[in-house]
Amino acid sequence: MGWLILALMGAVTFLYGLSVHATLLCLLVKPMPVLALLGWLHDAPPSEYRRWISLGLIFSLVGDVLLAWPQDLFVFGLGAFLVAHLAYLKAYSSDCRRLAVWPLIIALSTGAVLLGILISNGLGPLLVPVIVYGTAISAMLWRALARLGTDVSKRSALLAAAGAMAFVFSDSVIGINRFVAPFHAAPYVIILSYWLGQWGIAASAFPQSVRRPL
Repeated sequence: MGWLILALMGAVTFLYGLSVHATLLCLLVKPMPVLALLGWLHDAPPSEYRRWISLGLIFSLVGDVLLAWPQDLFVFGLGAFLVAHLAYLKAYSSDCRRLAVWPLIIALSTGAVLLGILISNGLGPLLVPVIVYGTAISAMLWRALARLGTDVSKRSALLAAAGAMAFVFSDSVIGINRFVAPFHAAPYVIILSYWLGQWGIAASAFPQSVRRPL
């Protein structure tokens, strides 16, 4: 319950900060929901899967701070989240090695469509970093979807897949809002889908029988 309170306090305060354009407040509280997930994840049974998910959350915390920083540290934030996605990819690959052709096609198609939209609108010097990042997040989505229908726990597979899709959606909105067509509700859509995605990914480390409340 303590972690849930921390997460809710951070989320509500951050959303308030967004609404009043309080940059410093947003910077201070933005990491709190993911920090709460890290604390909660400590209650999951020790495993290679949990270790990689924890590492992904840690680099996500770094990315949260860099993207909320008053100066434009977008590339550095992108780098931190790149490492986070690689950690999640490693976690998903730790208990499922099948090729999974359909998940691969879905992930490649999703990444190709989004990158095509962004590139057509001009990325300038960010072209290579965005392509590298898009490739990594597509691979992460592929391995998350690949766990569905295997001998991996159904609950874990569903939560990880849903979390990965929410994360991809959040990053897609970031790209569209930054490079294609900015819109007023984007920061709220981005952060809510991001938190939902991170929760799904963290929750996938808990077996049904030992899951504890956040």
